[in-house]
Amino acid sequence: MSVTHKMGRAMVGTGIDGVLRYVKKDREKGLLNLVDLVEKIAGDMFQKKSYEGARALIRDENGKWMQYVNRLLDETDPHVLKMHALNLGYEAAYYGTKTIREKRKELQCNVPWLILLDPTSACNLHCTGCWAAEYGHKLNLTYEEIDSIVTQGKELGIYFYMYTGGEPLMRKKDLIRICEKHSDCIFHAFTNGTLVDEAFCREMARVGNLSLSLSVEGYEAVNDSRRGEGSFEKVMRAMDLLKAHGLIFGTSICYTSKNIETVTSDAFLDLLIGKGCRYTWYFHYMPVGNDAATELLPSKEQREYMYHRVREIRGKEGGKQIFAMDFQNDGEFVGGCIAGGRNYFHINANGDAEPCVFIHYSGANIRENSLVECLRQPLFLAYRDGQPFNRNHLRPCPMLENPEMLKAMVHQCGARSTDLQSPESVDHLCGKCRDYAESWKDKAEELWEKNPHHTEYYQNYKEAYQKKNNE
Repeated sequence: MSVTHKMGRAMVGTGIDGVLRYVKKDREKGLLNLVDLVEKIAGDMFQKKSYEGARALIRDENGKWMQYVNRLLDETDPHVLKMHALNLGYEAAYYGTKTIREKRKELQCNVPWLILLDPTSACNLHCTGCWAAEYGHKLNLTYEEIDSIVTQGKELGIYFYMYTGGEPLMRKKDLIRICEKHSDCIFHAFTNGTLVDEAFCREMARVGNLSLSLSVEGYEAVNDSRRGEGSFEKVMRAMDLLKAHGLIFGTSICYTSKNIETVTSDAFLDLLIGKGCRYTWYFHYMPVGNDAATELLPSKEQREYMYHRVREIRGKEGGKQIFAMDFQNDGEFVGGCIAGGRNYFHINANGDAEPCVFIHYSGANIRENSLVECLRQPLFLAYRDGQPFNRNHLRPCPMLENPEMLKAMVHQCGARSTDLQSPESVDHLCGKCRDYAESWKDKAEELWEKNPHHTEYYQNYKEAYQKKNNE
């Protein structure tokens, strides 16, 4: 870490300490001072209206999102708050973003903001339809390999790492060791929640730079029918423990044709909020795997409902005090597909570098290639050349909404299937998505044209993309 980098981190840390001191005194003043500090450091990295929007939110003491912030400050361990603000805010969002942009020009390839990796393919549950289970239960990234990925990533400006699996908490001790060694990074694990206990919560609070998303697909009957009897109760118990220890956590919800109304209902969200959840990731069901159940794909009417409902949940007025994100319907805010290393990519438990957690094809492996070589593999370069895959960011994915594109890229690059249990041809995978893509197309176009922001978002991203290619 350079001297300038250290000084910047120290200055931000001092500012955060000041905010935390004001928690019981003058919260508004402390938070406004933090916005001033961020603007001083980041400058025009963020738009002027973003800073003013943050100040307006803070001054609206009875507003929904200020109440959300107050609950976060009141209920979260101060050390956990500081580590998240430092590592997610300063390291990842500010310092990391600047470094990543420089590295993209230097290396002429996508360099992501975060890396998603599988510490293990093992899991203590055997959930119906789990694509991760296709890998079996014998694959692991060693501690040394995970450490190497993070070390190489930091050289590129990557300070955010997410874990999936398998069940990542099968490797609790190693995850905590990584948090300790790379205390300047932020880590996040997608977990079934059944292995969360008092001892692990104490370790999470001690390191401060690990958060969780707990998987849940509905109430007890629905959840346990897929994950096994008693799993819902264990997840609820895990939430209680995490909240009691002042930890930051949320949920990971796969929405399907069967559960979409339940998992977005007021009653279900109120349950999560009461348990201490700060956010909820919504993931569209993907028909990955030779035996995938295509009947679980949402209808076009259900997907339209999801588009409107998520925006309602997180609206400035009304909705719920939980930050909801929809991986498939929020493409307008990130310029379409973020995979292939543009903003993220996936490393499975066998070391294969895949463009997306849902797209199991690769031409590189971290056991044979450096991180930069993985990012420069032909499939990832094809992603870079093709992004955005559609001018309509409600049709972002090269598999689900534009299946002909993934099919062409995989054939062109000669990428192999990384599914070690039952390899699926790209023709078979994309064939399952063709009818869905065609059905969603007209409704997506209608919604996109009605969106008052779509032209601005598309033009800004397209201009940046064209400038990058010209350089």
